[in-house]
Amino acid sequence: MQLSVIIVSYNAKHFLQLCLQSVVKAIGNIEAEIIVIDNQSTDGTCEMLRSDFVDVKLIANKENLGFAKANNIGVANAKGDYVLILNPDTVVAEDTFTDCLDFAKTQKNLGALGVKLVDGTGRFLPESKRNFPTPLVTLFKMFGLKSKKHAYYANHIDKNSCGNVAILVGAFMFLKRETYLAVEGFDTDYFMYGEDIDLSYKLTKAGYQNYYLGTSSIIHFKGESTKKNVKYLKYFYKAMFIFYKKHLKQNLLFELFLKLGMTFWFVMKFFQIKFRTSKRSKNNKAIYLGNSDVVFNKIKNHYKELSITKITSSANLTNDSYGLLFIDLATMSFKKCIQIIEKHKSIEHFFRFILPNAAVVIGSDSASDKGEITLLI
Repeated sequence: MQLSVIIVSYNAKHFLQLCLQSVVKAIGNIEAEIIVIDNQSTDGTCEMLRSDFVDVKLIANKENLGFAKANNIGVANAKGDYVLILNPDTVVAEDTFTDCLDFAKTQKNLGALGVKLVDGTGRFLPESKRNFPTPLVTLFKMFGLKSKKHAYYANHIDKNSCGNVAILVGAFMFLKRETYLAVEGFDTDYFMYGEDIDLSYKLTKAGYQNYYLGTSSIIHFKGESTKKNVKYLKYFYKAMFIFYKKHLKQNLLFELFLKLGMTFWFVMKFFQIKFRTSKRSKNNKAIYLGNSDVVFNKIKNHYKELSITKITSSANLTNDSYGLLFIDLATMSFKKCIQIIEKHKSIEHFFRFILPNAAVVIGSDSASDKGEITLLI
């Protein structure tokens, strides 16, 4: 078997549903399996999987084991030569996996491979490619200081190009199963956050090379699989200290500055979360992009406050014609959907994705906030 797609999910039912619909398309011409490890969701995730995705291998944990341990369980049950660690709040293109397999086969010493991530508004997520978080890099990042020499993100590689990077993001990590096992996978000292940095570093330390493939784009809603709240901040705060104690020489002065930087970051993020406001445009014009009159009428009946126009081709989109765009995934490919939001990203534009079953509308207006789920009657 060529590929095992590993997805750890916790209370992300409808985002997982969308993710799996895209994954099923992407493995169409690949000998592959999909494994979902559910961390004791209470939103009906397991029931949805058993009824709608009978070919997906479900591992239903009786408790929330966290991201690292659950992924390790998934890989232990995988049969593919390659494994893909994938978040449930992602959407992949039909050719994403074939692109990764083709690239991987050209590398003699591949560690992990990442791709270009964009959020639900089409904006590039810079954590797709990062430099190693040295003490100085970390302090510059925590205090919001700019530095080319100590940059947190790997800006030396264009977002649309390919290259060797130190750190990849855990939302999408593609690598050989034997390589994952050789470095003992994710470190289970981390419950949430930091595992991707740790694994990327372990791969590099073991002599492997990590790569960023910027010619392949996927959506990572980001704000849905892990809600941005004070609990999240505490997990992230703890994860950073675990990493530095494990992998860097201890220095009292550095530790003091790190604690100051982390505290400053924690407070700043706390107030951003506490007082955040919606960034949605006040433009009440909307467009339904699709060819189904039934779905169009459902949208109009549900969103009565919007003036909605139907178009059947993205070529007819103009930058001033809408504030909200409904994309009917039953009438176009996932790759085309990703291309549309990347092309039309704007502070004035927001997107909603209508799942092929025409019963669920999903979107996210910020990489920091919980996504929006609408059930159509």
